[in-house]
Amino acid sequence: MPRGDLASEARKGALGDPARLRSVARLKVGSRPDPAFDRIAVIVERLVEVRAALVTVVGEDRQHLPGQVGLPEPLASQREMPLTHSLSRHVVESGSMIVVPDVREDPRMRDNPAVAELGAVAFAGVPLADSDGHVLGTLAVMDSEPRVWTRSEIELLIELGEVCGSELRLRIAREIADEARRAAESAHGQLTLLSELTDTLATTMDLDVALNRLGGLVAGRLADWCLIVLAGQGGTVRHLSAAHRDPAQAATLRHLVARFDAKPLLRGTQQAGRPVRWDEAAVAQLRDGLTAEAAERLGCSSCLVVPITSPVPPRVQGAVLLVNGPARPSFTDAEEATAAEVGHRAGLAVDNTRVYDRHRHVAEVLQHSMLPELPQVDGVQLFGRYLPAQDGASVGGDWYDAFAQPDGSLMLAVGDVAGHDIEAAATMGQVRNLVRGNAYGRDDSPGPLLAQLDRALHGLHVPAAATAVLARLRRDGDDYLISFANAGHPPPVLLRPDGEVDVWWESPEPLLGLLPREQRTTCHRRVRCGSTLLLYTDGLVEHPARLIDDGIARIRSVLRGHPGLSPGELCDRLIASAPRRADDIALLIVALR
Repeated sequence: MPRGDLASEARKGALGDPARLRSVARLKVGSRPDPAFDRIAVIVERLVEVRAALVTVVGEDRQHLPGQVGLPEPLASQREMPLTHSLSRHVVESGSMIVVPDVREDPRMRDNPAVAELGAVAFAGVPLADSDGHVLGTLAVMDSEPRVWTRSEIELLIELGEVCGSELRLRIAREIADEARRAAESAHGQLTLLSELTDTLATTMDLDVALNRLGGLVAGRLADWCLIVLAGQGGTVRHLSAAHRDPAQAATLRHLVARFDAKPLLRGTQQAGRPVRWDEAAVAQLRDGLTAEAAERLGCSSCLVVPITSPVPPRVQGAVLLVNGPARPSFTDAEEATAAEVGHRAGLAVDNTRVYDRHRHVAEVLQHSMLPELPQVDGVQLFGRYLPAQDGASVGGDWYDAFAQPDGSLMLAVGDVAGHDIEAAATMGQVRNLVRGNAYGRDDSPGPLLAQLDRALHGLHVPAAATAVLARLRRDGDDYLISFANAGHPPPVLLRPDGEVDVWWESPEPLLGLLPREQRTTCHRRVRCGSTLLLYTDGLVEHPARLIDDGIARIRSVLRGHPGLSPGELCDRLIASAPRRADDIALLIVALR
């Protein structure tokens, strides 16, 4: 390679050094004058007596002039020039001071346009370096006549160059400290976002609710707005939602979601399998898919899409599209890393929800398979219903039962085995079968029957802690006799023929399955035809923020004045009146006609 080309490559390397350019960027010089550097230039111009004095910062393709005196207009106001006009670039390239009496005789500088346009003849430039030794620019002087620079002038220029360089290094150090502070604040904000996201996703097993909450957390903190899409079976879209940092844009987002075709976004994300920052063409395509008004309202200048990933087996289940408007910078590497973690945690939530749904389905099938077929009894209309919880584990140990005795009496039972999982449902089946086996064919009162059930649970090592009401119903002329025993369960409720409601409060007795009791109390009631008896579990009346008495008062209010409604209609009204169910519910309604 010719010698000149080697020199050219060396110069290109010095000017384009990434570490040097990072320091230049940290100085944040532009086209505005800098008072401190202007003062240094004025001092140099007066002491050295030159036509022009400059403080220069040499970028990759332009030379900035934060301090100057003596330059003609418009350069004096523009404060920058192309590198083709720069004499100081040679100081940056060489890394040392350059002193030239007559640039017209110097092969490096004689063809520079500044010689003719600025009248630069004599030149001297001192390098200004950062703390790592990278030359960022110069303190330079120019004269319009050939000049032999004296030793004292050169020493003065070097000393003032040290002052100027110290100011540059101080500014860079301040900017590095600010960058570290901003990075720490950003990292803290992103960690806080991820922590809040984890907590949010852990508080619900409703997938749509979880993804809607995810959008609400991300919008405004990681992007101006976002779209969240989840794949369904056979290439369908299972979920599509959007969120914006400005709640006033909710209507615009609803319109966008209604018309947005998410399938191409899903396919592209599944093919890439990693975060992708969209190029201008892809951003323009998204913008073109919006109405002009929507694009203006939402903003669409930069986009980042991250996959919603499941770890086992590894697969892409959806995508989060993050969009920034023109007022927000493009996505950084740190934001991309945080967004990727958002997609990963969303994928874990999706997996957990689907596992939960499978378990829920199995448990519900098990639960419903164990619900009894209610007997047909003259004069008695029976209606039972089981409802899983809306929150949490969905199914549990709530149950009801009714069966006819050989003597014509009717046994009624409602109970609740502690727990909200498949194990609780299975234990419930054991308890219900023990109730039947223990009571069938015997004329004992409910109290002794519950006491015997308690002993059986203990002796057979059935791992159950349960509440229950067991009742026996007999016809007595135009009335009915009801005897019942209560093991820690909510009280039976009676809707009388006149529309009034009685609650059968009795002294509380312990749950079943804890410590066996030799005796349990039997209570007795005479009930008129036309009455309706309600047995239920605590999910109907309990709520974390309210007393059970409030729940019982609510069902009394629902029942009062409606003696003519069918058991099914009463059941519907009771369920509709209940708050969002945090527990499962079993209901047994007995209409006496």
